[in-house]
Amino acid sequence: MAEITPRQGLEEIKRNAEALSERIATITRDLDLPSLTEEITKLEKELESPDVWGDPEKAADLNRKLARLREKHQTWSDLTSMAQGAADFAELALAEDDPSSYLKDAREEYEKVSIGVEKEETKLLLSEPEDPGDAICSIQSGAGGTDAQDWAAMLLRMYLRYCERVGFKATVIDEHPGEQAGLKSATFEVQGEYAYGYLKCEEGIHRLVRISPFGQNRRETSFASLDVTPVAEEAEIEIDENDLKIDTYRSSGAGGQHVNKTDSAVRITHIPSGIVVSCQNERSQHKNKATALKILKSRLIEQEQEKLAAASEAERGKKHKIQFGGGHIRNYFLHPRKQVKDARTGFETGNADRVLDGDIQDFIDTYLRSVVSGNVKSGNNEKKII
Repeated sequence: MAEITPRQGLEEIKRNAEALSERIATITRDLDLPSLTEEITKLEKELESPDVWGDPEKAADLNRKLARLREKHQTWSDLTSMAQGAADFAELALAEDDPSSYLKDAREEYEKVSIGVEKEETKLLLSEPEDPGDAICSIQSGAGGTDAQDWAAMLLRMYLRYCERVGFKATVIDEHPGEQAGLKSATFEVQGEYAYGYLKCEEGIHRLVRISPFGQNRRETSFASLDVTPVAEEAEIEIDENDLKIDTYRSSGAGGQHVNKTDSAVRITHIPSGIVVSCQNERSQHKNKATALKILKSRLIEQEQEKLAAASEAERGKKHKIQFGGGHIRNYFLHPRKQVKDARTGFETGNADRVLDGDIQDFIDTYLRSVVSGNVKSGNNEKKII
């Protein structure tokens, strides 16, 4: 096959950039940017009213909504300009006597906008009201003893590293160490744009196959699960204090001598539902109680949503929790070969070390696109680990 000349390369870039411009135009038509502009103007006027600022929670909610609409409008406007710019650059380069000197820059311009479009298209797949918000994530070790508890700690590190990679703020608010190593369980809060939308795709059971590092020198299979709930807004739910059983205890995690010498950790049991939450991240018992209540509210709202989903299952054909995780979702092989494979989409990579270092966005993007196209494989939808 003959090698592609610089001129042919630039012509291909120009064609691709023009096609990308058409793709962006289709998306922006569907988004209806003029209506988006009207909604932004309406919110700006509403926020100018003194009455709104008399209600801080409402003002904060409107501000968040306004910021998201502005970001969406600006992003797609910028991508429109960038795609046209990439096509124009390639066309101008073709008119030069030595087009080869422009090929690298033209390719970089096109790849930059192409990656941007892929990223923003994925966000458009997150259409649930809670998707743009923050998330509370819980990791629970399963079958496999010490190996499973070590695997739970590895999963926690993977998700904390993922949050660093994408710019989310992650805070561990509760963790219970294993007897020999790792973690029995851990809870962490993630703050960032679309934190819940992305992380809900990771909910379910994660399976690790490796040679045990704990002296058996044999292949072990371990399980750990991730549960993800959206952070509830304060106004969404009220809890009767009489329905709560509140216990305090000494923190078992990191935090210094002060934490370990005082009963600062808080465990709250919601008696009607049986939901138990705890927090030991802060030195202040008051702050730990406030965080635990926030987790409880989120889980109560999720429980109510699951009841509604179950009631309409026959009509919808599939539960929300089943659609987004809930069962066995991914296999991590570290022996005899290194490989990570998603059980729902078939997407896989041989670079297991990078995945365990938080490089999981490709798995999330592939899953979201598979959900929209209806190509998610059904598997074991049982959430509990056997």
